[in-house]
Amino acid sequence: MIPVGAVLDTDELWRFVDQERASLADLLESLDPQEWQTRTRCGDWRVRDVAAHLTIAARFSGGQVVREMLRARGNWNRMIHDSAVREAGLPTAEIVAHLRAIIGSRRLAPTTSPHEPLLDLLVHGQDIALALGRRRPVPPAAARDAAERVWTMRFPPRPWPLPKARLVATDIAWTRGAGEEIRGPITSLLLLLTGRPEAAGEWAQHTGEPWTGVAAPR
Repeated sequence: MIPVGAVLDTDELWRFVDQERASLADLLESLDPQEWQTRTRCGDWRVRDVAAHLTIAARFSGGQVVREMLRARGNWNRMIHDSAVREAGLPTAEIVAHLRAIIGSRRLAPTTSPHEPLLDLLVHGQDIALALGRRRPVPPAAARDAAERVWTMRFPPRPWPLPKARLVATDIAWTRGAGEEIRGPITSLLLLLTGRPEAAGEWAQHTGEPWTGVAAPR
């Protein structure tokens, strides 16, 4: 049985999306030039690449998406990567302005629901914050919705396999899977589900929450 509130209604989703966009814009505005160049654990993306990526879905028209797909020769993942890197060449103030400009936007990328923008913001927000050694709080209800989305998503296919374990959130009601038990805050479980096991442990350490059943980060 899905816990009550595990999947947010549309109004709640967009409220969290707007909140995350605004708070991330505040964080980005505080960074110095060197911090914008910091490498994250999101592939080869720097902070500026991740930030630029988070502005694209709500800004690009259908025609722009088609042009980007043609550039990437139909490869969706390459299109996401290359379009973000190109947008990251903009001045940092412009990247922040683009993020602030989409607060209130309800535009979605093709094939996605309102759950995806929230998922993107929560996970990539931690990619940025953890790379910089910053604390970035996550509302547990929002992280639970994102974790539930990752657990149940079939299309587009999730890029990471699900852990063969029983995941138990310690800060909100949410349990999924079977096998060796992994217990921790829902945000750590979300990071684990999205292929970031080290970040999951780091986030738990920063918050002082228990994180058991997986190796501690090096």
